[in-house]
Amino acid sequence: MKKYNSFFRILFIFIASFVVMGCVHDDKYNDPDLTGYQCLDITPNAENTLITYKKVKELYKITNGEKTYVFPENSTDYIEGYVSSSDETGNIYKTIYIQNALENPTEGFVLSVDAVSTYTKFPQGSKVYIKLKGLAVGTYGELIQLGIKDVKITNPLDKTVARIPEKIIPAHIFKSCSPAGKIVPKVLKISEFAANNDILGALIQVNDVEFTKNVLCTNFAPAGFTVDRQIGEGWNTSNNYTATAVVRNSGFASFANQVVPAANGAFIGIFSKFNNSFQLYINRVGDLDGMKNFPRKDGITSNPCSIDPSLFTAKTVAETKSLLAAGNTTSIAGDFLLKVKVTANDETKNFDRQIYVEDATGGIRINVNKANLYQDARFTVGKTIYIKLKGLAVNNVNGELQLGQINNGQIPDANVYNIFYDANESTSALVPTERTITQLTAADVGRWVKIKNVEFISADLGKKYAQGTTLVRTLQDCNGNKIPLRTNLTASFSGAEVDEGKGDVYAIVTFINGVYHLAIPKQINADLDNPRCDGTVPVIFSSIFADPFETLENWTAVNVSGAQVWGIATFGNPRPSAIMDGNRQANEDWLVSKKISLSGYKDAFVSFESDARFEGNPLELYVTENYTGTPGTTTWTKLNPTLDTDINAFAGFVGSGRVSLKDYVNKEVVIAFKYTSILTKSTTWEIDNFAVKVAR
Repeated sequence: MKKYNSFFRILFIFIASFVVMGCVHDDKYNDPDLTGYQCLDITPNAENTLITYKKVKELYKITNGEKTYVFPENSTDYIEGYVSSSDETGNIYKTIYIQNALENPTEGFVLSVDAVSTYTKFPQGSKVYIKLKGLAVGTYGELIQLGIKDVKITNPLDKTVARIPEKIIPAHIFKSCSPAGKIVPKVLKISEFAANNDILGALIQVNDVEFTKNVLCTNFAPAGFTVDRQIGEGWNTSNNYTATAVVRNSGFASFANQVVPAANGAFIGIFSKFNNSFQLYINRVGDLDGMKNFPRKDGITSNPCSIDPSLFTAKTVAETKSLLAAGNTTSIAGDFLLKVKVTANDETKNFDRQIYVEDATGGIRINVNKANLYQDARFTVGKTIYIKLKGLAVNNVNGELQLGQINNGQIPDANVYNIFYDANESTSALVPTERTITQLTAADVGRWVKIKNVEFISADLGKKYAQGTTLVRTLQDCNGNKIPLRTNLTASFSGAEVDEGKGDVYAIVTFINGVYHLAIPKQINADLDNPRCDGTVPVIFSSIFADPFETLENWTAVNVSGAQVWGIATFGNPRPSAIMDGNRQANEDWLVSKKISLSGYKDAFVSFESDARFEGNPLELYVTENYTGTPGTTTWTKLNPTLDTDINAFAGFVGSGRVSLKDYVNKEVVIAFKYTSILTKSTTWEIDNFAVKVAR
């Protein structure tokens, strides 16, 4: 029932990417297939008209009134330049950046291509020629770029372009027969970015910069996720940077699991932009070798990401809890060091801005004012870490002892780097402490436990883990002993129905106002499929319609209004997924499934996962048994799935829960997503792992 398959798919893709990239460096393997890619040198003549990047951009922005411009098939225009980027490490995806000179460029440009490993055909420093006939110039995220006209978009005012298909790249992009040159990065200050839009796409160098405190000692990116890290320059009287910039990192980059440089120095990367935010892309981690200088602008004098345990007094979890003196909070003054293993994090948001850790003496909750802690390698479940206790506080929160700041405060984001340290031990599987409900004691609070042979009480069957103001469901053993299981509304599985059978529950023990509670990090931790205590066999659902959205072949995208339409995203759980982005325009778009027969079944439900970003309208889900072929003339019934509510970032996919189709058994149904947006406000919605499951 759970997401083992997603995990292994992500793992396979991650491993496979290393295998593919490794092949081009090993003499035991054949050279990359360059069929169709011929070197060519073009000089201006009657058949080839050299134009500037500025001219190309003007065709979109001025001459054509900021809408996609398509070069006619009889066009003789071409541009030339030098490749500033490399996708060899996987950090740059299906994009080739160029600039008009090897050194001191005055213009840069972006080519959107539906191809990977382009570094094998167009290495960094190569001179290239781009024949423009049939290509289109438009934008993505307001960044002007070359691609092709998206035939699915019929709005004449649309600004976007689709990627140049791989099969036609050899007819448009040519590598010079001359050897590649060396790109000399253009030196810019972050404060100068706004005045240098013309060179977006060029390789630049920013001197005397450093990654900000809140990302120190973190990896460039967690596996499978694209994240922003920040660098800063200068220092003002308010003890802050005079200017900052975003460094965009892919979780599929070969260097993703490396730690960002902790020192100050020279940063080299591709100069880019998304909407109003300037962004930098790293070609290879070696381009940051110049970041070696201490002290930093913020006063840090040496590498803060390692620790010498011999300089501290070791404490256990039990000893740390005993530091609580009187009242409900005690600040820790001693140079103490706690060595523990992470047992739970905030991946599913059931533990929001908190982790649980334990050693042989017990477990404890730690409160941190930082979102997506699970994306930090130090907080991976099974990871052993050191925690520097000086300056933290032991707090009694509703009877549970926790670590944080004084008076129940959270550890500030900017302090994470000098409190938590990687113990440099291999991540290992958790071994739960086995307990029965009646065996739990105060020493188990905060501990990872296994409670065997329990089931949800009859009154909770068919209900969601959390809904409205109800956050607690009740587990019981076969002797009738009960314990509450608490789930936050923020949990990705809060809208899922509890399992109807019996089994083992893996959970963190918490304590709220005199009562022991359990809390599970993931839905799989309460996988209860065995017969219940009274012998009742639980209903088992099987899938009759499953779509990971690798294509939209099982769906019909219906554009009612607006230029934007449903498509396939490069991200997902795992990638790809279906996506709809209204681009801050007025839109109504439907994604309508093929007919699904529920004949012969006694129960059915639909489920999917969603991830949202940016303010706008919620996604809507509908079902009908009488689809007319047109959404506007069809009578729909609105369904109520759980949707992602964190619109501040693509922070992870949220499960919809079981959305019942029981009223439609023995019928043929069509299910549809309805997307709407308005001018200036549009949420980007990604959906994945759609399924209809039935029970006989």
